[in-house]
Amino acid sequence: MAEPAIPDRAIVAVLRPFVRATRPVLDGLRESDPFGLRERVRAPDDAERGLAETVLDALASVEVPGTKAWADMDTAARSRWWVRRVGRFTTLVAAVPGIGGALANRLPVSKAIGAAGQGLVLVAIAGEYGVHDEQTLVELLGTVLFRRDLAVPPPDAEADAQAAEQADEITGDLTDDSGPSVRKVAGAMWRLGRALFALEGELDKRPHGNLLTEGLGMLPVIGAVGKFLGEWSGIQEAAQEAEEWLRRPRGVPRDYPGGTR
Repeated sequence: MAEPAIPDRAIVAVLRPFVRATRPVLDGLRESDPFGLRERVRAPDDAERGLAETVLDALASVEVPGTKAWADMDTAARSRWWVRRVGRFTTLVAAVPGIGGALANRLPVSKAIGAAGQGLVLVAIAGEYGVHDEQTLVELLGTVLFRRDLAVPPPDAEADAQAAEQADEITGDLTDDSGPSVRKVAGAMWRLGRALFALEGELDKRPHGNLLTEGLGMLPVIGAVGKFLGEWSGIQEAAQEAEEWLRRPRGVPRDYPGGTR
């Protein structure tokens, strides 16, 4: 059997720093609290509060990390939250190049950003299932995004240092003393996509839309709609596959459509 165009070791070399870089990005998303919901949950009751504070109290019941509503959610519900909230954002980012129609489809921008968004959500879901170690996360992304049954050895000192350096480049200023912001998270999201450019030939293997959404994506202007629908469908499918993967005991064969198992 012919060797894949991109060998497994090259995919592992790209995914290792990608996984490391997702952690501060996800931390930034978790820590984002634009309405002060966490502080509102901890604030004492005050019978004299006005309408504005009453509204804020109502927002405290919204399901976001750090609120009581979040603590009451089970693992499956938290996973769906990541798909809905983060998935929609990353899907929209991936869809924007679709405005250029067929020309944009010749570039890896949409595919790379879409794959980065899927990877980010999959790492978040894995965290809700208690999976945080790098090797397992690389295996998960390899299986769902690239249909590869990757053997991921522990990195040697040189590979570890290189992965750490590349992860720092991706996160950029996200971890500086000023803390996370929407701008910083968005910039890191773009760099996550750029990190996957080297795997352009493999990006079509990930879950994505059907022939209808792909056809819409070829059209000028409304191509963004087709891209959005395709990416949204793909990220939901990827999340479902990841949860099935995570629920199986390690070592049990995992068969996915188009996969290698």
